Amino acid sequence: MSAVASHHAIADVGVEDLKELMRSVNETAERLQITHGALRTQVSRLQHELAEANAQLQRSRSLAALGEMAAGIAHEVRNPLGSIQLYVQMLAEDLTDRPELAARCAKIARAVDGLDGIVRDVLLFARDMTVTPVETTAATLFDRALASCESLLADGQVEVLCEVPTDCCLIADALLMAQALGNLIRNAVEAMVEADVSDRRLRLSARRQPRRMTDGRSADHVVLSVGDNGPGIPPEVHERMFNPFFTTRVAGTGLGLSIVHRIVDAHGGHISVRNGRSGGAEVELALPLQPAGKLDPADTGSSIEPQIGNGS
Repeated sequence: MSAVASHHAIADVGVEDLKELMRSVNETAERLQITHGALRTQVSRLQHELAEANAQLQRSRSLAALGEMAAGIAHEVRNPLGSIQLYVQMLAEDLTDRPELAARCAKIARAVDGLDGIVRDVLLFARDMTVTPVETTAATLFDRALASCESLLADGQVEVLCEVPTDCCLIADALLMAQALGNLIRNAVEAMVEADVSDRRLRLSARRQPRRMTDGRSADHVVLSVGDNGPGIPPEVHERMFNPFFTTRVAGTGLGLSIVHRIVDAHGGHISVRNGRSGGAEVELALPLQPAGKLDPADTGSSIEPQIGNGS
């Protein structure tokens, strides 16, 4: 093309055409910026979910290892404890004519009963969590859990707010899950009572939601939630609350949440805890629609390594 022809071609473009071209370039740049921002947000969310899954996995393995050790100790303690209980009963029968000494025997017997309760909790925590899956509903699980805590709820004058759809179905071990929910309900009630909350409310809910699995896949879960309007959970407690024998209560073994964790693990689910926006604490149990089956204490595989960028 000659120089004259090229000059005429440029002149034919016109100012309006240039403006339209610039608008198109700007719109494309804006769309790319929005897409980039959305991708960064998604990458950050995925990294957070994978980090939570890794933490859950490591905690599960630690609890399984502690369970094996605790089981051995509990069995060693239980045998002599049974002997002490038997001898105290025999001694009490021989001291029926000496009420002061018989009263001391009664105190020893109560202490032995307390220790036996701790041993039972340890063995429950340490036992092999084999799931017996059945078709059930979230409403059924909450009803069983509430029935096991009926007197505690009545004594604590707790109002129960239940938002559980009747058609929220899942396959799970109904006995184990009712026990886990019962432990959470008892924890919530005790927290409100100890904090002397005047208007005590327990919030129960269930929903279906996609959650990240420990292998990085996303799958539908049933999320069971137990919330309260108590004092909430301090950061230093949040880091240790699933540790066996850790408790902030005046009484108790500190194994309740550890047992809940192992039950959820056995179902292939995960547990999350946070403070509510309007106060109190909220615990969520996310269970896959089909349970994993059996928690294997020998599972010592490596953590999940995120295969994504850092979003920077």
